[in-house]
Amino acid sequence: MVVLVLGFGRSPALADTPRHYTELEFAPLPEIQVPNYTRVELDNGIKVFLIEDHELPLVSGTAIFGTGDRLEPGDQVGLASLTGEVMRSGGTLIHPADELNQILEQDAAFIETGIGGASGSASFDTLTKDADQVLQLFAEVIRQPAFPQEKIDLAKSQREGGIARRNDDPDSILGREFSKLIYGEDSPYARTLEYSTLDNIAREDMVAFYDRYIQPNNMMLGIVGDFETREMRSLIEETFGDWQATQPVPTPELPPVEQVQTGGLFVVDQPQLTQSNIRIGHLGGLLNDPNYASLSVMNEVMNGLGGRLVNEVRSRQGLAYVVYAFWSARYDYPGIFVAGGQTRSEATVPFIESVKAEIETLRTSSITEDELSRAQDSVLNSFVFSFERPSQILSRVMNYEYYGYPEDFIFQYQQAIADTTTEDVLNAARTYLDPSKLVTLVVGNVAEIDPPLSDLGMEITPIDVTIPPRG
Repeated sequence: MVVLVLGFGRSPALADTPRHYTELEFAPLPEIQVPNYTRVELDNGIKVFLIEDHELPLVSGTAIFGTGDRLEPGDQVGLASLTGEVMRSGGTLIHPADELNQILEQDAAFIETGIGGASGSASFDTLTKDADQVLQLFAEVIRQPAFPQEKIDLAKSQREGGIARRNDDPDSILGREFSKLIYGEDSPYARTLEYSTLDNIAREDMVAFYDRYIQPNNMMLGIVGDFETREMRSLIEETFGDWQATQPVPTPELPPVEQVQTGGLFVVDQPQLTQSNIRIGHLGGLLNDPNYASLSVMNEVMNGLGGRLVNEVRSRQGLAYVVYAFWSARYDYPGIFVAGGQTRSEATVPFIESVKAEIETLRTSSITEDELSRAQDSVLNSFVFSFERPSQILSRVMNYEYYGYPEDFIFQYQQAIADTTTEDVLNAARTYLDPSKLVTLVVGNVAEIDPPLSDLGMEITPIDVTIPPRG
């Protein structure tokens, strides 16, 4: 009976004649609103950011430390990441690892730590009712990590496994070796973990690295969630207020960046592969470059459904499964402009020629007004998703302060995107895309690449990715 009723009863919406998607009308996107946040600085130098969000009974926090693996010695690659991992996995002087894990598990909470390329971090997530206890444990992890030898050995053993397997994935080879070609194999932005650098890391090195950088006057703490600001400030004072720096935090000297290989064709021969992974590019730029908005629009013109690369290289010429090109920018060191993709072996040379032709077209002729409008809409509409949650906003605010960017940087960027013209994109492409500096790297089965790579008229340099054995 229910089926019969449903079958005969059509809703007015279903009775409407289906319309083409181009006829659909959408309400204007809501204006982005940044919620109020509180910023205070404790006497010991910790910068605190608080945003109340009472939608769910949850509290989460993130601490950022001025450190990074770019500050570790070249003969101890892995020191920073090991330190960041074992800070948490090793437990604290008060709560050994198993006990800490059990408490957090019972409370459905988590605490994590890590040190990446340009910063260190610690984070927690908990129900509101457990926030006091979890924040106490969070402070313990940051202030009193135990660094037990067995956890250090475990973390080193896992990294040894990673070294042994690092050539299993061609895309991993591509990314790793391409960074070396651009930044140089000894650059902190490209160097790789080896058995020898791992063997050089002892517990006392990790403790010394921790002591050097994990200090209150080198820390930012952001907390968002279901709390009252005044009470949370008191709790933070209680857990972190008596923490004093034990030594001056060194002023980091960022390593200089210069493109090492300017042009050339490099190959990693992998006879077991049936397709080629390809990357083409050169040094990129910074997020605060005055032309970054134009370059962002350029990225959208090149990529995605409706983008030039997909339309031309993939759909019309049928040369790729995956194709892309991005001007990549970083906060405080140059990123990489990178184009590339994956294709069958016999299409490798036509793919490279086609992608380079698209880059040249972008440099020599203006994009259309339709392309500009689509690209601007794509970037501007994405802002909504960048401001969906208060935690996203807090993270952005902290990052801007960490890297010395203006507080309203995102809105400056938003306005610059809206103001970008077709001429701006052409000028940016001409200025920033330099064909003479494009480095090309192919990871594939050289014997199956036909026409051969020599047809590109470039000197071919093989790259040996053999993993150095333990000395």
